[in-house]
Amino acid sequence: MDDRQKMRASDADRQEVIERLRAALDEGRLKMEEYIDRMGHASEAVTYGDLAPLYADLPESGAVARPDARPPAPAALPVPTPIPVVHSRRGMPTALKVLWTIWGAAVAVNVVIWFIVSVSAHHLIYLWPVWVAGPWGAILLTVSAGVGQIRRGGGQPGPQLPPGQT
Repeated sequence: MDDRQKMRASDADRQEVIERLRAALDEGRLKMEEYIDRMGHASEAVTYGDLAPLYADLPESGAVARPDARPPAPAALPVPTPIPVVHSRRGMPTALKVLWTIWGAAVAVNVVIWFIVSVSAHHLIYLWPVWVAGPWGAILLTVSAGVGQIRRGGGQPGPQLPPGQT
């Protein structure tokens, strides 16, 4: 028996053993009767030699028994395939991009003016910016959809002339 086993244990040492026993109880490694019995012995322990047998048969807290000593191999995770990002305006002509920007700016200015007037009047007034945004937005949307259809090759073919005629 080495000298450490004969050294006197402190209250903190006894409390540490009791905490370890409590963890073993929580993990299901000890039954309540065993826990109470070992806790009583830990409270009465005088030396480290008295404390050591109380937890000698318990693994470290959270340890799991494994059939072999090798650590488990990490599971192979599937490599995610990138999702293609669809940019709806990527193929849009520059002229349409400019028109959409002008439309958005005009609608934003009108909504801000409407908001300021409503706040200064202390009540919501008629939402007149709808008449700026709605009709012009619908026309711009229709034109954009038509251009997109033509660019995708879905446009109606023109009249076919017989071969040899121009």
